[in-house]
Amino acid sequence: MKTILSFLILICGSVSATFAQDQPTGAWQSKSGDTIRSMIVTPGYFTIAIYTPGQFISTYGGTWQADTPDDVKFNIEFNATDKSQVGKTLNLSADFSTTSMVLYEPDGARTWERTDYGDGVMPGYWQITGREQNGKMNNMPARARKTVKILSGKRFQWIAMNTETGEFFGSGGGTYSFENGQYTENIEFFSRDNSRVGASLSFNGSLNGNEWDHSGKSSKGDPIHEIWTRTY
Repeated sequence: MKTILSFLILICGSVSATFAQDQPTGAWQSKSGDTIRSMIVTPGYFTIAIYTPGQFISTYGGTWQADTPDDVKFNIEFNATDKSQVGKTLNLSADFSTTSMVLYEPDGARTWERTDYGDGVMPGYWQITGREQNGKMNNMPARARKTVKILSGKRFQWIAMNTETGEFFGSGGGTYSFENGQYTENIEFFSRDNSRVGASLSFNGSLNGNEWDHSGKSSKGDPIHEIWTRTY
């Protein structure tokens, strides 16, 4: 049975995060013609990416908190196409079930289908906290300009942003796998370079609790060694 819930949504008309006793954490997808909307929900964060095959359109996301099923607070941290939306919150009702949901947006209802349940060892909100330079790992303290990576059980999205100014610097995402110490990303959208769509990037990776050691080569082919920390 579906339950009427309270949602928070960006005013531009695309959906945000959800809340229910059956947890909405994981990945969701909605399609309209060639347009794909991909949503990742962690216990405290969500992202929405909008794209067509080979063409990035937009992305936005932020934090969410549910005091009760009818009182969900959602703060937008980034918006690729309209930084004036950063910090705004709105309410939106929806019908939600374990595998699908219908969101009643200002321009009509939109149906989403679940693509994973956010299981595995990697799901969460990750922020880069260390980067190796000249053979030394340098700490990167928390600040308004940051790079984060949001993972569900099968999907990922990274975002570079400034939460104080509302600036958006770039994003990419798609599916990923993490097996036998190797983390592999399969790119489905990339705001900075659409020609990267379809590429796969593999990295060495190890987890120690909420610390992720990540090394290999960037999308440009430059060597990288980074530490990412999961906060929720």
